Amino acid sequence: ASSDERRYELATLAAARRLRSSYCSLAHGKVLAEKFYGYDAVPRLPEGLDDADRAIMAFAEQVVADATAVTQADVDGLRGHGLSDEEILDVVLAATIRCFFSKTLDALGVLPDPGYAELAPDLREALVVGRPIAAA
Repeated sequence: ASSDERRYELATLAAARRLRSSYCSLAHGKVLAEKFYGYDAVPRLPEGLDDADRAIMAFAEQVVADATAVTQADVDGLRGHGLSDEEILDVVLAATIRCFFSKTLDALGVLPDPGYAELAPDLREALVVGRPIAAA
């Protein structure tokens, strides 16, 4: 509840893409498109972001890929971009919660809702990173 919504969505999208979770990439990419960046910008993220937001996305991907490889230098790198310890924890929690939820959906064979097929083609293609969108 205390985290910045835009940064939460950036960390979540980065984690979902790394996990190849189409469902979560579509859901959170759509939020980023509708609330923060527009439909044309989201497929190119992290392009166009400031250094802090790019670092947040990279850190979230690193947590998903191999949390045991995260070092104090990685954490200090986020601090160097002005993130507080609470904000760093928010990024970690966004990434690790996405691991749990995305793997649960994939293990159950859940496909993204058919409504996502109506997204703009460029956005849809960029966000379908694993399972396909369910047929209508």
